[in-house]
Amino acid sequence: MDIRRRSVLPLSALAGAALLLPRPARADTVLERIRRTGTVTVGTEAAYPPFEYVQDGKIVGYGKDLLTEVVSAMNVKLVQLDLPWQGVLPGLLAGKFDFVATTVGINEERAKRYAYTLPIANGMPYLLKRAGDGMTKPSDLNGKSVATQLASSTEPVARALDAKLKAAGGPGYKQLRLFTSFPDCFVALASGEVDAVMQSLPSLSVLVKQRPETFALMSAADEAAPPSYLAWVTRPDDTDLRDFISTVFRRLRDDGTMGKLQDKWFGLRMEIPDSGYLPPGAI
Repeated sequence: MDIRRRSVLPLSALAGAALLLPRPARADTVLERIRRTGTVTVGTEAAYPPFEYVQDGKIVGYGKDLLTEVVSAMNVKLVQLDLPWQGVLPGLLAGKFDFVATTVGINEERAKRYAYTLPIANGMPYLLKRAGDGMTKPSDLNGKSVATQLASSTEPVARALDAKLKAAGGPGYKQLRLFTSFPDCFVALASGEVDAVMQSLPSLSVLVKQRPETFALMSAADEAAPPSYLAWVTRPDDTDLRDFISTVFRRLRDDGTMGKLQDKWFGLRMEIPDSGYLPPGAI
């Protein structure tokens, strides 16, 4: 007898044994982990009124009210981290929190690195000047100091406007000042350190309404330019989480809740599109 043949198992037996072997567990997606653990951690820059800011020791604002709705739909506990803007997007990619619950301007470069939710507001860049200042158009910024927030969506817009002024034969800005937060920009404008601040229109319109004796608005671009938008972001692999948040935003838009929150925080309503807000190649 060939003893080697006695160690050979039938294929059917081998198949049955394979079924008994443990299979590697599939890792939770971030959304699944949030639901399983009952906790969601978000990154916010609470220095961007009226979207997110600190009042009486608590984060409040339009974005905070939206976040309350999203967390309620998840039925989990919220941990909200208040961070400098320059650490928010890097912190997301480093896995320090689950998603960004603060306004992020939609642009082509970011859209290839982060997964944007449905927009929450119009983000058209605008200029803030001192009340009574004689400037009326962007070309008046030649030889003037302009400020915006470092690493914000308006920084490249401000740089592009400077280049446009120079291409038209002007000297361009005297300087572009980059501050760590927009409130710092406004202080510099009020004190005369700079001549204009570039930020999104919704935030600036509220500031002008609150302090008309100090600030006034001036258009930064062609009014016929396509609108830009503000949204939240997740990591590129967390599109299920992004889609969940977008579904909540769409419901809030359609049932009128988002419009009421815009009335509350901005005194105006902004159209929120279903499509066309992302540049080509977006996640």
